[in-house]
Amino acid sequence: METVRLEGIEVALAHPDELALEWTGRQDLIDQLLAAWLVVEPRDLPLHPRLVGKPGVGKTTLAYAAAKRMGRDVYLFQATLDTRPEDLLITPVVAGEGRIRYVASSVVTAMIKGGVAILDEGNRMSEKSWASLAPLLDARRTIESIVAGVKVKAHPDFCFVTTMNDDASTFELPEYVHSRLTPTILVDFPDEDEELEILANNLPFAPEEVLRWVTRFLTRAHAADEAYTVRDGINVARYALKRLALARERADGLAAGGAWGAAEDGPSQRDVRLAEAVRAVLGDEALRYAAGEETPKGPFRPRAT
Repeated sequence: METVRLEGIEVALAHPDELALEWTGRQDLIDQLLAAWLVVEPRDLPLHPRLVGKPGVGKTTLAYAAAKRMGRDVYLFQATLDTRPEDLLITPVVAGEGRIRYVASSVVTAMIKGGVAILDEGNRMSEKSWASLAPLLDARRTIESIVAGVKVKAHPDFCFVTTMNDDASTFELPEYVHSRLTPTILVDFPDEDEELEILANNLPFAPEEVLRWVTRFLTRAHAADEAYTVRDGINVARYALKRLALARERADGLAAGGAWGAAEDGPSQRDVRLAEAVRAVLGDEALRYAAGEETPKGPFRPRAT
């Protein structure tokens, strides 16, 4: 693990995140984010945008893809209700022989290395934790770790972005935080063609009929202002494909053993498995958007919320 010395204190750094994420969607969203980070002359500073949208619309993928287009290392930090200020900054841990070792968060590592910090689901974090980042998100571009007793100034190339879910399970941020997180970039549901392309990129092994079935389901749900996302569609398709593959293996095994068995490859069985997957992943209420498809039979325990 790489270490640096900050005001005489040795601090271990986090590793950058290498993820197989590729943005498929509106190019203007990438352009908006890149413009926010652009430094137009030496006295200028990058802005600290926030990406706002429903869970699963691709906010984190968008941020990661934009950072990679700039050729920067990316450092992800997952915010939660329990995130403490020291979690965002520098954390003391007990090393061998009772020694204290200081470990920089992914945010502070990005500051030091000149990378891009993505604070995921930032509005799940309390105001107290946001307050520890306030000097980083204005012209000072610094953080101060009381635990380690050091102040860190951000590298000139450091960029920051936070994603925020547009739902009821989040904190309302105070004005002094809002004013530092600008611009706001709204990430909405992709259109039908984009959803089909995203599904195909994430499930290159899936038959086109399955991808189009899921796309039609999502289109109907969006028209009714439901919050089902491409992520939900990917999960539906994955589970349906696994059910179909398992049935096919079982049928092949029966045939090899001399017993009669038929693989579930026909349109009727495919539609039934997809509808069952909708119910298993999203609950009974989602089946109304599989209109015109066969509805699965039998009891079901809905997804816990």
